[in-house]
Amino acid sequence: MRVASISTYPIKGGYRLEHPMALVEPWGLAGDRRWLVVQPDGRFLTQREVPGLTQVRPANRAGGGLVLRTATMADLDVPVPPGCDLLPVRIWRDEVAAAPAGQGADEWLSKALGREVRLVYLDDPRRRPVDPEYGRRDDRVSFADGYPLLLTNAASLDELNAFLLISGSYEPALPMNRFRPNVVVSAAPAWAEDAWLGRRLRIGGVPFRVAKACARCVVTTTDQETGERGHEPLRVLAECRRIEGELLFGVNLIPDGTGDITVGDPVTLV
Repeated sequence: MRVASISTYPIKGGYRLEHPMALVEPWGLAGDRRWLVVQPDGRFLTQREVPGLTQVRPANRAGGGLVLRTATMADLDVPVPPGCDLLPVRIWRDEVAAAPAGQGADEWLSKALGREVRLVYLDDPRRRPVDPEYGRRDDRVSFADGYPLLLTNAASLDELNAFLLISGSYEPALPMNRFRPNVVVSAAPAWAEDAWLGRRLRIGGVPFRVAKACARCVVTTTDQETGERGHEPLRVLAECRRIEGELLFGVNLIPDGTGDITVGDPVTLV
């Protein structure tokens, strides 16, 4: 097995950045989901509620921070905010202190998304623990849903698309970006990842625990280029990947070390 692609999502729910190489930190890939869009009351927002987040195309800013881009608005430079005057924000069951990006970023995003929002930055990623049911006491995660990395298998997507074709769906084959992975592996059998649960993987020189299978939601039905929603893959996952009541695709990883991973790196079971 080898790494076929690497992606990060600077803003949770926003557009991806693709990389030839990425640094693995204890809480995920460097720069992944450190920014979060929240409602005025501090509750987090994602593509579940706001599919228009697909049209926010962030780029890394020289010296740190982001450049916010859409097709219809002027770019906005957003430096990393100072870690003072922190705000409490709510992501799932966690309340986490985060640094406000400032009025300019809030107004830009509110206009882009058509609703009042704020942008915050996780200045200290050691604040949020991983779900203790699947992690250890000192495991940490950024603003990702629950785990530092998501890994998917290219052959599993091929199998899913083959099932989609024979199921009579009118929707076209699905691209992997619907599942928003950090790492995609190639040259593994379809659904090989089911047998990795509870085991360890080494990607390049970095070891990971395979914590759990990833349950999928409505975000996967959102075209990541247009923001339009369909019915797939949830309908087809319900037919072929419903396991213990959840629709599964991909596996969640927790790093047991740090270092660079690169497209083309070998992926081995330890």
